[in-house]
Amino acid sequence: MNEPIVVAEGLHKRYGDTHALRGLDLEVARGTVCGVLGPNGAGKSTAVRILATLADPTEGRATVAGFDVVRQAGEVRRRIGLAGQSAAVDEYLSGRENLRMFGRFHHLGRKEARRRADELLERFGLADAADKPVSGYSGGMRRRLDLIASLVVDPEVLFLDEPTTGLDPRSRGEIWQAVRDLVREGTTVLLTTQYLDEADQLADDIAVIDHGRVIARDTPDRLKSQIGTRLDVVLADPADTGRAAGLLNGLMGRGEPDLSGARLSLPVGDVTLPEVVRRLDAAGFGVLDVSLRRPTLDEVFLELTEHKKESV
Repeated sequence: MNEPIVVAEGLHKRYGDTHALRGLDLEVARGTVCGVLGPNGAGKSTAVRILATLADPTEGRATVAGFDVVRQAGEVRRRIGLAGQSAAVDEYLSGRENLRMFGRFHHLGRKEARRRADELLERFGLADAADKPVSGYSGGMRRRLDLIASLVVDPEVLFLDEPTTGLDPRSRGEIWQAVRDLVREGTTVLLTTQYLDEADQLADDIAVIDHGRVIARDTPDRLKSQIGTRLDVVLADPADTGRAAGLLNGLMGRGEPDLSGARLSLPVGDVTLPEVVRRLDAAGFGVLDVSLRRPTLDEVFLELTEHKKESV
């Protein structure tokens, strides 16, 4: 494991009566993508705001690239980029003008700001639209421009707060590829998202946040392994789904069954397909398909957060 470049220890954040973070601990290894997942209101964006020096913690401490986010905020800002949930670019300016403006904001000389803008536009496939007003860009192009605006200073750490919200699948794929390219070149990425397939595609490591603290932390594969195997059954008659679930109840592992029409999906323990088929056949059920698979990250997320709510 690489050394951590982002470290949060016991972070609390209160807004009046709202306790947004409740002792959050987090480490992000250098040169990796850390996916931060959680339901609305879990504290994801609050954590990013603190790590990006946009808010101070009520309690606890955090460092980025070895610098304290409160006492050495200026040093942290020189080393990070941030792309939030909505594009921060000026729609009345062209893409090129936006990037040159961001370069000047970051104290680049006029010549260097121009060079950096041209380089980024070419690298991320926006050169052909560089001199058009951003108001004419598609949603995906705007988000891509917003992302590369956060790269003007070539950051060591890039914070992406739900960067593909509202984008179509093609545009999301373009952002994903841009993130992969950045990580290959050494940038560390902390990504908050509500799209679990996004975390599955990009993250080396995932932290699940609920009620302001990390409730699970591991690689996507290991998180899936914690939940176990899923059994999927497609019945000939949708009316049989409930009875079939009752028949197979004794095979269930941790989690809840999912019934949808003629399809039944449930978590199972140590079971084989022949055993399942024999049970269903003996009970007279017509079966169109039966399979065992690993759980999706969506199922892991729901199981972890629902289990946490039950224990609170």
